[in-house]
Amino acid sequence: MMATRATTRLSVFPLAGALLFPRLHLPLHIFEPRYRAMMSDALARDRRIGMIQPRPDFSGDDDAAPALFDIGCVGKIGQFEMLDDGRYNLVLEGQRLFRVIRELDVTTPFRQIEAELLPLPADDPEILSLGNRAALEMESRRFADQQGYAVDWESVSRLDDEALVNGVAQIAPFDIAAKQALLEAPDLDARADLLVQLMQFFGRHDGDERVTLQ
Repeated sequence: MMATRATTRLSVFPLAGALLFPRLHLPLHIFEPRYRAMMSDALARDRRIGMIQPRPDFSGDDDAAPALFDIGCVGKIGQFEMLDDGRYNLVLEGQRLFRVIRELDVTTPFRQIEAELLPLPADDPEILSLGNRAALEMESRRFADQQGYAVDWESVSRLDDEALVNGVAQIAPFDIAAKQALLEAPDLDARADLLVQLMQFFGRHDGDERVTLQ
């Protein structure tokens, strides 16, 4: 007997380059009227929105909404501040990944989907092999030096493996396709391996805007 898929209706915030992972946080500044409306709706309901990237290769009509990737992450609105002009500053708390089943025909200014909720992450964070942890830290230092980033490496060394890998994946300045590949990696070791490859690739081609993984 097949297990029933857990599905839900989600309002989505398509934002290129923005990843959210379970157990991580994503600060956002909401200023467009349609997403202010989405915030008001979410706060009146269950405080959840779906973060997802639009596909960069969309070739539909200019007025059409861009196609979405299949996988995103449910975020719960944690801390938030509504400014006098209606804008919002907020922090999303990552809960679980979802897969888009279909986009819904709605009258709201923001997009909504029917989504399959993927399995909840285990209570205990995933653990890397020692070799993968060492390789990731070494390549992260090299990449940060190449990019001119100032990093508190002592604080980084205290992060657990999951927070390190997903945190780097979330903030790394890669293209949309690369970011999506990181989100969809099957496990933490695979995501760490991919991160190392991407930092090596983009580090070698730094400054060449034509180089992408799309």
